[in-house]
Order: sequence, then structure tokens, then C-alpha cells
Amino acid sequence: MDGICQLNTWEGYVDWRNKPALRGRHGGMLAACFVLAVEVLENLAYLANASNLVLYLSKFMHFSPSSSANIVTNFMGTAFLLALLGGFLADAFFTTYRIYVISAAIEFMGLLLLTVQAHTRSLKPPTCVLEDGIASCREDEGGKAVMLFAGLYIVALGVGGIKGSLAPHGAEQYDETTQLGRKQRSAFFNYYVFCLSCGALIAVTFVVWIEDNKGWQWGFGISTATILLSIPIFLLGSPFYRNKIPTGSPLTTIFKVLTAAIFNTCKSKNSSNAVTEVHSSPTCSNESRDEGNSNVKEKVPSQKPTEDIKFLNRALRNNPAYPIVQCTVKEVEEVKIVVKIFPIFMSTIMLNCCLAQLSTFSVQQAATMNTKLGSLKVPPASLPVFPVIFILILAPVYNHVIIPFARKVTKSEMGITHLQRIGTGLILSIVAMAVAALVEIKRKRVAVNSGLVNSSEPLPITFLWVALQYLFLGSADLFTLAGMMEFFFTDAPLSMRSLATSLSWASLAMGYYFSTVLVSIVNNITSTYRHTPWLFGSNLNHYHLERFYWLMCILGGLNFLHFLFWAARYKYRSTGP
Repeated sequence: MDGICQLNTWEGYVDWRNKPALRGRHGGMLAACFVLAVEVLENLAYLANASNLVLYLSKFMHFSPSSSANIVTNFMGTAFLLALLGGFLADAFFTTYRIYVISAAIEFMGLLLLTVQAHTRSLKPPTCVLEDGIASCREDEGGKAVMLFAGLYIVALGVGGIKGSLAPHGAEQYDETTQLGRKQRSAFFNYYVFCLSCGALIAVTFVVWIEDNKGWQWGFGISTATILLSIPIFLLGSPFYRNKIPTGSPLTTIFKVLTAAIFNTCKSKNSSNAVTEVHSSPTCSNESRDEGNSNVKEKVPSQKPTEDIKFLNRALRNNPAYPIVQCTVKEVEEVKIVVKIFPIFMSTIMLNCCLAQLSTFSVQQAATMNTKLGSLKVPPASLPVFPVIFILILAPVYNHVIIPFARKVTKSEMGITHLQRIGTGLILSIVAMAVAALVEIKRKRVAVNSGLVNSSEPLPITFLWVALQYLFLGSADLFTLAGMMEFFFTDAPLSMRSLATSLSWASLAMGYYFSTVLVSIVNNITSTYRHTPWLFGSNLNHYHLERFYWLMCILGGLNFLHFLFWAARYKYRSTGP
């Protein structure tokens, strides 16, 4: 009877009432569809403000262009970095189901605070006044600034929890022990990016237009209502979800193995005695277990560890001085997987530094240009509509045409490997920065020839030139983001999949932070050799933005070589037939 019950339940999973999840009732496409629908609303609520925030800060809160850019990148970086916290809590203590509900409620409170400030005149700095023909503006400060930043970072906390839980929650709904389940999971990540783009499309068109024409209180209000609506829609899927049971802190395992390896290395004076015996336990006595993105079982040796990263094998020593750091082969092998993934994660940061420009300097560039299409005036923050539309077209084509064709050609389950997708994205980001530099050269030339360098009038050049860099960066985002999420989810150990998937968003965070640091470094260095830094002041026409873009192009090329070095040596934990 117990055997029959086990066959009818998903081992390691529970439903929303904490009862064993049942096969045929929990998980599958229907459950994942609720996640995809919620992602549309969630990203709409987040991106509606993030894409236009730099203009809100500069025009209404009176921060300088460079300060506004840094505030936006820090805000977005913090939001994405906090995805690690959401993923960690989902793996260790809560389920992805609970983390989403809690995080959405937190984001709602932050957006509500920002809506109140945008609606109340007394909570914003006074309007600019003209002095001798020059606008004099007071920067947001004191309690008003506290309210602004409190709202922003409460939103960041909520967004981080959502990003760290929603994608892995959807991916967990598929049966990875079957080839069909693994293929459906791969398609899920593609459509996750598709739905993310659907939300972005509404955000950068309709909501941004509302913000620019009706007021920011309406924009924040729409975001507030949208994230609130996402909660009951997510809860409607409760009867269909299967939720992975938390298995304790994965960080504990990582620190234990590293501590044991270091301690045993320091303690052992004779290298021949460093690893004489291997500790084994019932948890790793099986020769293999089903896990990963193929029908090949993961090898988990019970007698001795693999030869990769031999330093960590020193954690496997019987009768250590401190039993608390005694490790099993399974634990050591899981930490090895994390160590192998880490260089790939690091190589994606530069790409996301390029993507950070979509929300900062690129928007400010477009704001100086002619943004009219016929009689329609397009808000500069709506520029991401071009890559978003491209992603909405390319994602289904990729999933239904390119991948099936690649599978037939390569005769493999994946067709195109995760690292090949990431590498393609890195190349596209380099091209995007080169295009951005050329466009900026053209824009500044028009400003000089038109005698509008010191004028706030729109330049006689269409903003569609800036759309070119958006197109390349949007394509890079499609290839890299979906590739990263699937790569980290499928290759990570079961006990830390939510945390590993969050590395995709942490890479975005590090990219935004690196962008802020890079701007500061460039300004410090250039101010030493010039009277004026490259990226300083309130007039973008006086910036040397084209040189900054060329610098990023060079750094992107060096980063791609770094990626190739590690990608060529990486062995997937499990591969398809």
C-alpha cells in the first residue's frame, strides 16, 4: 500500500496545504501557465517605473543626469541582487510559493508609498525658477528624499523576492525524469522571457505615456494596482502547484565543505595523509540518481570523489578533529558544481553592464533628439519597445523553429547548449556598444552643426538612431537571460536551485553596480587629465559618451575571451542523448 502511495505522489514536493503533491493533479503545464500570467503583471509593475525613473528623478526630483543614472542603476542593482535572498529563503526555509506572496505584498507597500509622494505636491521639491534666463532647481533632500528612497528600496526588496522565486516556481512544475518534461521546462524559460517582454511592452508604451502626459501619480498608481492584482491570480493556481520542500540552507553546505577543505589542508603537514579515506553516508550510497535536464543519471560516487577541483576533496577525511565539519561525497560534489558555475556567472556581468545603459544614458540621449513619429510624440522611455517587440517575435520562432531544427542537426536534446546561447548574447552586446558609440558621434555632430550644443531644444535628428542599440541589446537579453536561467537551474544541485537561478538576476545587479562604479572611475581618471570629466554636468551634449561606449566595447571583448576560456572547459552535469 505504501508503494502505491509513493507512485501516486511527487517525492520531495507538497501542495499549498503542505500535503504530499499528487501526480496527475499537481504540476504540469497548467500550473506553469499561472506563473507565466503573473510574470506579465509583475514585470509590468516593476518596469513601468524603472524604465522612466531616470527622467522622474531629473525633472521632478531635480537630480543631475549622472546622479539620476546612478540612483537608477543602484536601485535596479539592489532589486536584482536581493533575488539571491529570495532564492536562498525559498531553498532553505520557505517555498517559492510563499516567497512570492510575501514579496508581492512588500512591493505593493513600496509602490503605494511612491504613489502618495508623486500625488502630494508638498512631498516633492519646489519647482525650478528662472534666474537670469537659467533654471535654478533645488535637489530633493531631507524627509522628502528619505520618503523617495524608502519607497524605492521597499520596492527593490519585493522585486528581489519575486525574481528569486517566480521563475524557479514555474520550472519546478515539470517532471524532469522524462524527456518531454525537460523539453517543456526548456520551453518554459523561453516563454518566461516572452511574458516578461509582454509586461515590458505595456509598461514602456501605455504606462510611460500616462506618466509623461497625465502625471507620475497615475503611473505609480497603475503599478500599485497591477502588483496587487497579481497576488489573487497567483493564488488561483494554488490547487495545481507542486512546491519543493525546503532542504535547509545550501550556504551551510558550501561553507562547511570550504572550511573542512581549508582546515584539513592547514592541519595536514604530510600531503600523503591529506586524503587517506573517504567518508560516506547513507545519503550518498546510491551510485546514481535522476536529476538534471536529460535522461542520463547524475553520477554521485559513494566510494571516492571525482578528480575535478581536487582541493575540495580534502574536505573528505575520516575522524576529523571537529565532527561538525565532517562532509559527505555528495556535499563535496555539489559544492564543486557551484564552483564550476561561478566563472560563467562572472562572465555575464559585463553584458548586464551594457544593458544598464538602456535605463540611463540611452534614455537621456533620446530625450535630446526629435522623438516624433509623424504627429505622434514618443516618450524617450518608450524606446525599449523596439527590443521588446523583437523579443516577442523571436522567442516563439526560437522555441518552435530554431530549437527543433538544431535538435535534428545536432541529434541532442538541447539542440543549442546554454553556453552557446550565453556566448551569442555576449557578442551581440559588444556590437550594441559599438553601434551606440557611432550613434552618439552622429548625434553630437548634429548638435554642433545645428548650433544647439547649449540649447534644450530637440536636435534635428530622429530618436530612431538610438533604437539601433536597443535592438542589439534586446536580442542579447533574449539569448542570455533565458540561457542563464535554464543553465543555472538545470546544472545546480536540487537543494539550491532557486538560489542558483537567482544568479541570473544577481548578474544583472552586478552589471548595474559595475556601471555605476565604471562611471565614477571614468570621471575620476578623466578629471585628472582634463578640466572636465567625460560624464559630468547637466548637459549631455558636453559629455564624451561615445568614448565611454568605446571603452565598454573593449571591456566587452576582453570579457568574451574570459567567457570562452571557461566555457570551453565546462562539462555539463548531465547531457541529453
